[in-house]
Amino acid sequence: QVQLVESGGGLVQAGDSLRLSCTASARTSDFTMAWFRQAPGKEREFVAANWRSLGSTHYAASVRGRFTISRDNARNTEYLQMNGLKPEDTAVYYCAASDSWSPTRRVQDYTYWGQGTQVTVSS
Repeated sequence: QVQLVESGGGLVQAGDSLRLSCTASARTSDFTMAWFRQAPGKEREFVAANWRSLGSTHYAASVRGRFTISRDNARNTEYLQMNGLKPEDTAVYYCAASDSWSPTRRVQDYTYWGQGTQVTVSS
């Protein structure tokens, strides 16, 4: 069982930056690590991932160029640096881990989830 704990959310203004952290109880290098988000009344959606098998990062079109996912293996921590935040980025952000070797953006392919951290961007 892998436990994930997110931190770093908050209330910011449009154009500001935030960095989310996700600390795992296991080695993050053993998993594909991803960030998802869920806005009120909407389905949970993929944001970014570090693919385990490809060793590369991937982003949703809506955040590409503004968000950066990174990893500190020594700390078993995954980060999501969010720059140029927009009101439409407002959501609960979740860290997730998958032990699958196949790159995936699907919610159902991720076994382990954090509790979520709220990000609110005011206009």
